[in-house]
Amino acid sequence: MQSPIRTLTSKRVRVSVAGALLGLCAALTGPGSARAADDPPPTTVGDVTSFAAQGSVYRIGAGKAAARISFVTPETFRVELAPDGTFTDPTGSDIVLPQGAPPATRWRDRGDRYELSTAKVTLRAYKSPLRFAATRPDGTPLWTEAKGLSWGGTGTTQTLARGAAEQFYGAGMQNGRGNTSHRGKTVEVGVDYDWDDGGHPNSVPFYLSSAGYGVYRNTYAPNTYAFGEPVTTTAEEQRFDAYYFAGPTAKDVIGQYTRLTGKPFMPPVYGLEIGDADCYLHNANRGERRTLDALKVSDQYVRNDMPNGWMLVNDGYGCGYEDLAEAAQGLRDRKAQLGLWTEDGIDKLGEQVRAGQRVAKLDVAWVGDGYKFALDGCKDAHAGIEANSDARGFTWAPESWSGAQRCGVQWSGDQSGSWEYIRWQIPTYAGASMSGLAYTTGDVDGIFGGSPKTYTRDLQWKMFLPVTMTMDGWAASDKQPFRYGEPYTSVNRDYLKLHEALLPYVYSYAREATRTGVGLARPLALEYPDDPKAATDAAKYEFLSGRDFLVAPVYQDAVKRDGIYLPKGTWVDYWSGRTYEGPVTVDGYSAPLDTLPLFVRAGATVPMWPGGIRSYADRSPGSPLAWDVYPQGRSSFELYEDDGVTRQHADGRYATQRADVEAPVRGRGDVTVRVGALKGSYAGRGTTRPYQFTVHTGHAPGGAELDGRDLPRYTTKAAFDRAGQGWWYDRDDRGGVVHVKTPSLRTDRGFELALDDASAVGGAVPGSAATLAAPAGQEIGAGTRGTVAVDVTAGTRDATAAQVSLSAPAGWKAAPASPGVRIPAGTTRRVQVEVTPPADATVGEAVLTATVRHRAAGTERTAVQRFAVSVVPGPPAGDAWASDLVWLRDTNGWGPPERDRSNGESGAADGHPLTLAGKAYDKGIGVHADSDIEVYLGGRCTAFTADAGIDDEINGYGEVAFSVEADGKTLWTSPKVTGASATAPVAVDVTGARHVRLKVTDTNGSKSGDHADWAAARFSCA
Repeated sequence: MQSPIRTLTSKRVRVSVAGALLGLCAALTGPGSARAADDPPPTTVGDVTSFAAQGSVYRIGAGKAAARISFVTPETFRVELAPDGTFTDPTGSDIVLPQGAPPATRWRDRGDRYELSTAKVTLRAYKSPLRFAATRPDGTPLWTEAKGLSWGGTGTTQTLARGAAEQFYGAGMQNGRGNTSHRGKTVEVGVDYDWDDGGHPNSVPFYLSSAGYGVYRNTYAPNTYAFGEPVTTTAEEQRFDAYYFAGPTAKDVIGQYTRLTGKPFMPPVYGLEIGDADCYLHNANRGERRTLDALKVSDQYVRNDMPNGWMLVNDGYGCGYEDLAEAAQGLRDRKAQLGLWTEDGIDKLGEQVRAGQRVAKLDVAWVGDGYKFALDGCKDAHAGIEANSDARGFTWAPESWSGAQRCGVQWSGDQSGSWEYIRWQIPTYAGASMSGLAYTTGDVDGIFGGSPKTYTRDLQWKMFLPVTMTMDGWAASDKQPFRYGEPYTSVNRDYLKLHEALLPYVYSYAREATRTGVGLARPLALEYPDDPKAATDAAKYEFLSGRDFLVAPVYQDAVKRDGIYLPKGTWVDYWSGRTYEGPVTVDGYSAPLDTLPLFVRAGATVPMWPGGIRSYADRSPGSPLAWDVYPQGRSSFELYEDDGVTRQHADGRYATQRADVEAPVRGRGDVTVRVGALKGSYAGRGTTRPYQFTVHTGHAPGGAELDGRDLPRYTTKAAFDRAGQGWWYDRDDRGGVVHVKTPSLRTDRGFELALDDASAVGGAVPGSAATLAAPAGQEIGAGTRGTVAVDVTAGTRDATAAQVSLSAPAGWKAAPASPGVRIPAGTTRRVQVEVTPPADATVGEAVLTATVRHRAAGTERTAVQRFAVSVVPGPPAGDAWASDLVWLRDTNGWGPPERDRSNGESGAADGHPLTLAGKAYDKGIGVHADSDIEVYLGGRCTAFTADAGIDDEINGYGEVAFSVEADGKTLWTSPKVTGASATAPVAVDVTGARHVRLKVTDTNGSKSGDHADWAAARFSCA
């Protein structure tokens, strides 16, 4: 927790006061004010008056001003400007690390300019006036100043010409943006303690350009980067100090920047498992508890078979702790590590670490003002863990600066869980990777508000970030993945364990980050820089997890996802095995609650831990290693291993193992997987281990060989599971997967797995398999027999003997598979399948799985598709209060919506009697914008009436609009309603409507005090 308890009321006050102060500041210093008019115009550097060279350092005079150019490496140089001729360096050695001997340089006087060069880059210094431009050795421009450096009352500014198609990235963590281009936008760099959309916590004074360069402003001062035409970058100080990096790719530029300011740290493996934070000692929100009560929560992770790598046991103002060593040992016994929140500083860190602390969460409460203080705190806490144990430093911070990537995780602070929270979080963390921040994240579903559904949707995609945390104790109920019942608990478990299984992949990328500076979460533009859509909003709400996974989270209360952009190449649906050829935009992707839209790059070779383990500690030296292979052409992956906990890896105690795959680019052919020897050594390295392979071919191979020896083939999963080695082709598994397992093999020797007459991903004839889809909006009544439609589309070849079957939740009845039919190539046939849910079926989303087994292009194929249908309640039998009906949708902007009471705070049933303009109501709905309540009428009702307004509990705050929708059509919208408005009467004809949605939307962008009431909300029904 980073701020005093932020109840809704305190949040409103904070926002209102902040707004008043901002308004006052604007009045005093805004455009046209007397002060602005009195400010002298900026001074631009004049003509060159002197030039001197000393090794790799050059000094240029321009009247009183002086510039100094220092070459650091062949690709990196520094430009300083001192308006008064005296150079200063406020950051000292805090951020920039020692770089070794400078490179060889040369200079030439070209008449109108000086040229200062290394073998990789040339800096031109034009003489009249002094103006800089950087080029590659062949003269290709990198950047060019449109005018000389300038300084004035607001700071120092560089002005650059902008390329016709030049794109810009970086500036650290920019909430709600960053994974697409900053072109045409203004970006602020500086701590602002705004942890919501538009804030910039953990911002970094570094940006990079698609033209092949990057810039780091070496300062603690706030910066403003305006990427218009021209580009202007300003730091609020009377000095100019910038490092420039030249590289052929963005990855090279990030690598150079992190060589200068520090590579990301190597986290312990438990740090890559989900963390849990709460206050246990004297928690005012939860009643009297003790520190050791944390072990009871840890027990629930164990009982629910859920990973949990670490726990903060004192995460709350004034919380404190007791029995620290006992708590640490108890957590270790449960395969977790102890963490502490450093509210009061790190003076006791050594003692705490010796008692068992392994995680330090830093905070503004003691970091205080100033970037140096924050950066020193990160470095000191990281070093303190390492100085008092053999563990790796592992810290978290909500506000940081350049250099913090080498000592901790940056997370985006305190927020309230909602669909909007998920939306803006998606571009934030991949965007931060463009500034060398390899470990960035946000709390699962925030710390306030939220719901079971938003928790699950948020957790899903955050399992493809390297790190995350769930924080309890601030919302109305604790936010742990086992708190919400079914189906949420099972879905959360599945994704937590998928992340655990992928830790070999994630950990290998963590090692890569220590060498390259590039993190696991990355924008499409980093891997596909030549794709024009990768820089645009077409790719804003998705990201890459490593090179191989494309993640497109669901950020609306919906069971389909539109606008998923897949770049060039073949992409495989992780769940169904369906292939897509990019570039393509996928609309209508079926995404019921348990399905995260997730795609794998063809050619991927992904190392995994099999067996559904709960913790890295469940592994032993002889445990099996799995490789999940999507064969296409030539590809490889290098697995990295060490002991996962200590710092011995820094002394060379680690091992690597490379897997190389050779397969057809398309269609039929042999597939060969060569796994090399495990090279290197570390404590706990196994000398032997068995291997498992899942090879996504879509075509059954003729045979499988291990080092030239035939492996036995099995025809059923049961026989394969019982065997010690062998292979089995499962046509029903994700489009057709070859499963292989080997006996235990020596790790100091490589081996070769050959699949004869197999195929690349997609099958022997790519595109020939049928695909499935389900129409949106299908409904069925609880206890009522009905039909579900499934659309079968044949691929490039006829689908013959096509049989459609449906699997449904327990207690449902589904008709047997349909008779086999022929579906001509490229055509679609709709199949109706009869289903009956039980009378007590849960109202809302139900997940079904359609399967079509068929033959296409001479191959037995299976396509599957999971999709959601809506189980609806019976319609009203007579007049009904809206608060008494079942709600199919109950989206709310702050906490849950309330029945027959006001919205109140973020908890359930914490509102007050509904009151509008002094009148109290017994019945109605209390919400907070943006809100959406959906009810099912089944065509039985004729009218809806209510009194609408902002509840008196808010004391005049708020500004909203009410609306009533029926079956997708807006029937009524109120004028703007404020806390001072008269009550708005509502009378809407809803004759024949099946679904009605009662919406409240914010109208002024603040969402402060938007407590809206549908008072006396009633439907007139037959």
